[in-house]
Amino acid sequence: MGCCGEEEVDDIFKQLIPHNQSETQAESMADNGSYEVVLSPINSNFHALICKDILRSIFELLPSSDLARAACVCKVWNLVASDREIMTSSFKSLWKLKRVVGNPSSGNFWRDNSIGKFAISHRLVRGDSVTSLAVKYSVQVTDIKRLNNMMSEHGIYSRERLLIPVCNPEILLNGTCYIEIDAHAKRVVAVIYLDGEPDPEGNHNCLLDKAASGSSRGKRRVLESMKRSMRVDDGTVEYYWSITNGNPRAAFSEFSEDLRWEHQSGLL
Repeated sequence: MGCCGEEEVDDIFKQLIPHNQSETQAESMADNGSYEVVLSPINSNFHALICKDILRSIFELLPSSDLARAACVCKVWNLVASDREIMTSSFKSLWKLKRVVGNPSSGNFWRDNSIGKFAISHRLVRGDSVTSLAVKYSVQVTDIKRLNNMMSEHGIYSRERLLIPVCNPEILLNGTCYIEIDAHAKRVVAVIYLDGEPDPEGNHNCLLDKAASGSSRGKRRVLESMKRSMRVDDGTVEYYWSITNGNPRAAFSEFSEDLRWEHQSGLL
């Protein structure tokens, strides 16, 4: 046992070795660190494989790619592998980040191993152009336009910042990234601020936690409007909203069809 009641790695793996294996073989594998047998419910101690404490100790050592594979094994493994603390730790370890701020709406963000999710936030000043920024950061003009959803360079004049693609992972070393949803890029981005932290007074970016609350307020406004138009109660409008996956036009269509059927059936 390790300090504070935590099990050592060798102790954890010993619990996974099949009971029908000899003690000599088990000790030899533990001493050499050579666990060549593939662990599965068939050839190992299945009860150890569904113990959340043991799984957590193992998953904390896995890279993001293996963690993603582990999440597909069964519900218990998925539950442990989807723990935000484990996913964040694996994400920081992969890119050697010091800190991650924000929480994406989907766990798939953590499991994406591409550097394309990262971007540098550049505050625009007089004289900046897409071409000059491409030269400054050693990236392609087309990559900047693609990331920021710009059809032409004239789009730069209506913005406070541009996102610059990250090509060199060394920029991320011991850095802090902010998980944001950019209004122009219309996607979740891990943003790096080379000149410090994001401006709390700025309105050009939005952490996902704030975006989620804004989305919730928008949904309430739509539901209130639908309720007045349909002349129904909260439960009814929520029902039509849910069966149409949040599509107001489809919700009105379904509601009209149901009303038509009730009239034809003589229920109204």
